[in-house]
Amino acid sequence: MYHHVKKLMFTVRVDEPDVKFGNMLLEQFGGANGELAAAMQYSIQGLNCEDPDRKDLLMDIGTEELSHLEVVGCLARMHLKPSKIDRRAAEADPLIAIAGGGGVNLFNSQGNPWTADYLKITGELDVDLRSNIAAEARAKIVYERLINFCDDSGTKDALQFLMTREITHMKAFAAALESMKKPAFSIGKIAPTPGLVNQFFNDSTGAGDEGEIDTRGPWNEGGDWEFVSSPALGDNQVGDSSNGIKTESSPPTAPTGMDDLLVDELRDILHAEKQLLKALPKMAKAARFDRLRELFDLHLQETEQQVERINECFSLLGVTARAKPCKGMMGLVEEGQEVMEEGKAKEDASADLALIGTAQRVEHYEISGYTTAKNLAQQLRHSAVVALLSQSLAEEENADQLLNQVARTLMSVAKMPAAIEQADEAEEV
Repeated sequence: MYHHVKKLMFTVRVDEPDVKFGNMLLEQFGGANGELAAAMQYSIQGLNCEDPDRKDLLMDIGTEELSHLEVVGCLARMHLKPSKIDRRAAEADPLIAIAGGGGVNLFNSQGNPWTADYLKITGELDVDLRSNIAAEARAKIVYERLINFCDDSGTKDALQFLMTREITHMKAFAAALESMKKPAFSIGKIAPTPGLVNQFFNDSTGAGDEGEIDTRGPWNEGGDWEFVSSPALGDNQVGDSSNGIKTESSPPTAPTGMDDLLVDELRDILHAEKQLLKALPKMAKAARFDRLRELFDLHLQETEQQVERINECFSLLGVTARAKPCKGMMGLVEEGQEVMEEGKAKEDASADLALIGTAQRVEHYEISGYTTAKNLAQQLRHSAVVALLSQSLAEEENADQLLNQVARTLMSVAKMPAAIEQADEAEEV
């Protein structure tokens, strides 16, 4: 929820309007490193953030950036005001004077429109925090340059305030990143190739026309660094294990037995899905809430189609469509039966939440099976099989997400009686 307070975060004063400088200020209004870009970047990162503490940080700073946008907008408008009435002032920027009526708009100082392409949002909190630190550093430099080109003391005061807050935000983002206690180069979840990650390629060699030299420093020597001299000029070729470049590559042909492994995985999944064809109608019957019952009915239809796809995979591979007993799914189905029996004595929301827990364990088991089978098929270059398995995998992942949504709704329902009871007690007091 936003509430506009009719008061600037920093009171703006302009003694000598300067239309050309007003145009420069638009860089911090609608430019790549401006306040609107910062406000949108941090706020959207905050909306996506699952970490409640750092979500609060992102939303706080994102909201402050909207306040900065207002300050910069008022400052630019005051400098651009003469272009409304003065021909010579209007000539400084016809786009602003004629198309925009002498006011601010979502353009940068060159007249290029603001774009969401400016935003750096990855959904990985540590990566986004690093982007934010860099964004604040770039904005700080822009403000510094604006101050250097400004002659108006009131404008300089406002710019000094805004520039200082960029450093404040950098400190906050850096502290938040450090508090995550995540190794600096541990980005994402897939590990880099050992050995290769510590190799520095000396790819610019010799003496240049301007006196450039080959340099050694902490970025290419000491510690874990291995210096590889001029790999392009020597015999070093990626993929050649006899030279200095260290790589890890998939074998050009599939290892012996991988075809059997894929077939074995598909037979396991086939048996798992056939068990679900029997279990899902029982789960739908046990569900108390209509939305959950509908999900089970929908997934039953999807499961029937998934069985057909697995049979098609067998046909494409030229093997018999035969199921192999899936003990994992047997255990999950048996556990689900116990949950349904115990649920008969529970309240509606509690019984269905327990049922959803069972269903999600099933989904996660299936997701892992389909992922393994798809990866094997990819390695074996069975593109048609990969397409079929990918479709079923997407359905399982979607079913898990839909169950999550219903669970959140039911959790709210489960809390309501307690909240009502507390309210009643408060009224009695």
